[in-house]
Amino acid sequence: MTASQDEAALWWATAVSHIEPGSIELRDRPVQELIGTTGLVDVIWLLLRGDLPTPRQSALLEAALVAGVDHGPQAPSIAAARMAATCGVGLNNAVATGVNLLGDSHGGAGQQCVEMLDDIRARHDAGAHWPDAAREVTADWQSRSRYLPGFGHRFHPVDPRRDPLLDLVHEAVADGVVKGEFLQAALAVEELLRLRRAGARPVPMNIDGATAVIYAELGFPAPLARGLFVLSRSVGVLAHAWEETGQGRRNKGPIPRSIMPARLPASEDI
Repeated sequence: MTASQDEAALWWATAVSHIEPGSIELRDRPVQELIGTTGLVDVIWLLLRGDLPTPRQSALLEAALVAGVDHGPQAPSIAAARMAATCGVGLNNAVATGVNLLGDSHGGAGQQCVEMLDDIRARHDAGAHWPDAAREVTADWQSRSRYLPGFGHRFHPVDPRRDPLLDLVHEAVADGVVKGEFLQAALAVEELLRLRRAGARPVPMNIDGATAVIYAELGFPAPLARGLFVLSRSVGVLAHAWEETGQGRRNKGPIPRSIMPARLPASEDI
């Protein structure tokens, strides 16, 4: 190998994979040893973390990924993917269109929730009781935004994904799989909101909060909470884009043509 080839090899050196003629290694494990023996969730963990999860860790991660796969065409990422699929751009472009909409407002709450739970745990570690730590941190968050990431849902009074996910976390804590600190932090926020909103519509934990608890308990840093959500939701994006390609529409817009107004209102009319 020449000096320039050595320099290029070092430029692209990575611990994630090692490829040579006739050899593919993922985190130093030959791919042929993983094929047929290791599930996709375990391989996701392996590539991100460098080792394989225990069966219980894998089950928790899989539950979180399953819970986030889809939320119907009212979700902007799904709607955009379906519209893109009718524009002649190809399935991969339709999926990319949907995934590219997963930003701070739509898709980022899991990452933000992990960051908030990290702050609460840090204050607890510094000596604050869970309710006090939750009160201090949520006050700081709400000084910057009216929303607390991971709590409340515009569509569901109670997110149906909350309880089964948190039940799994409770079981994992009882069995020593995870410590439960992030679970305690999230429950403290939920209780604080319940007390604040006595008599009003409750603001329980949603899918972003419940999966944030799981990702944080499993040791994933906050940015990967969003990355893992993107992996999860891309399954639903793909399914919707594929279904749309079979429905024969061209240039699908946000509303049916039959109810489009003859003239769209000007901005001063709105």
